[in-house]
Amino acid sequence: MLLISWLFVYPVINIMFALIFPLVKDFHPLLKTLVFTVILVPLMGIFIPKLHHYFRNWIRK
Repeated sequence: MLLISWLFVYPVINIMFALIFPLVKDFHPLLKTLVFTVILVPLMGIFIPKLHHYFRNWIRK
């Protein structure tokens, strides 16, 4: 399950660094983290359970 989660989170973080962080580069670090987590956490909440369900047979082996 950790591998599936990491395989989702790693590319999303890289996409966010490329697309979102140039827009917030002058923000305070705490505000940058807030923006980052406001986007990432809901995406994780939606997609990681679906990925775990999709790969359930592989996870259980």
